[in-house]
Amino acid sequence: MLDFLGWVLTNLALAVPNLGRALLDPAAWLDWSDPEALMRFIYFGASVELFFVVLLACLVLTGVGLWRNGVLWATVRAIEGFGNAIGRLTAWVGLIMVLQQIVIIFSQRIFAQSELSFGLGAVVRFDMSWWSEELKLYNAMIVSLCVAYAFIQGAHVRVDLVYSGLSFRAKRVVDMAGALVFMIPTAILVWLYGWFFLWRSLVTPKVSASDRLDQLLLKARALRWNVETIGFSPNGFNAYFLFKILLLAFAALVFLQGLAIFFRAYLEWREGAESAGKHLDRDRPGDAPLPAAH
Repeated sequence: MLDFLGWVLTNLALAVPNLGRALLDPAAWLDWSDPEALMRFIYFGASVELFFVVLLACLVLTGVGLWRNGVLWATVRAIEGFGNAIGRLTAWVGLIMVLQQIVIIFSQRIFAQSELSFGLGAVVRFDMSWWSEELKLYNAMIVSLCVAYAFIQGAHVRVDLVYSGLSFRAKRVVDMAGALVFMIPTAILVWLYGWFFLWRSLVTPKVSASDRLDQLLLKARALRWNVETIGFSPNGFNAYFLFKILLLAFAALVFLQGLAIFFRAYLEWREGAESAGKHLDRDRPGDAPLPAAH
């Protein structure tokens, strides 16, 4: 236990110099024309070093927020505003998906076309099966990019066994525990898994979460881009690496929303029932009032 505590404190202490080196020498990990820089980016994207940099930032933000509640409210509004903006923009993908499906049906059933072409000037032409399978990408975008938006709008599914019978402050404690114990750790695990899951489909030699930095730098000697373009059918959609990018976006949005839920629950617990829904930007049909807080 003492060894683990020492490891945590050591890595927290190293977080500041690690972040400083990354910011002062961005070419060392952002200059992707250099294979070693790309390998550093791959390593640090799901590394212990990044984890403790983020952890230290969250601890500092929480400490300042406990002293100045306005800082936490500003953080909540910024995160929820970002989630709302991404969700509201991505929601239009649903319309594009429906229109594309209509075009596919008419082209196949009425005009007996085997391929579709879109574009002004530069034309994008693919087989009909490619466009049909590409509809899955729209579904994935709505699920992964609207997840925070759904939480903010209260549209997520909640199985309520005891929650409704609790007092206002007890509910806030449950919300804090849920965000801290379940939501945030799950987002971190999805990110750690999804990061190397993505890069294994983009570069060769294959990279692994178990690779140390020195091992990855050795692999950099033979590094080359090798984007997988294998579809489920011969002429089907072949950019499945985009789904892996969306997996990371999903994890990042859930992590941020977890922080917002934790901070909001703490602030409402501290300030009382009159702060329920404070600064909450929810969509309403027409002029319908927001539901009353319980």
